[in-house]
Amino acid sequence: MAKKAKKKYSKGAAKKVERAMKKRKAGTLRSGRSGRKVRSRKQAIAIGLSEARKSGARVPKKKK
Repeated sequence: MAKKAKKKYSKGAAKKVERAMKKRKAGTLRSGRSGRKVRSRKQAIAIGLSEARKSGARVPKKKK
């Protein structure tokens, strides 16, 4: 029997990303220091994952 693969991202991480994407669509998501409005999909996902990491959700490490 094959072993069940462990998920890379937790449900909590997915919720944070989903929240960030909704805020981006609404036009209320802002980036860190500069506070500029986020328009990029990739940037919104990155912000969501960053928040998930801070809250302790299971998220793979950043690529360096």
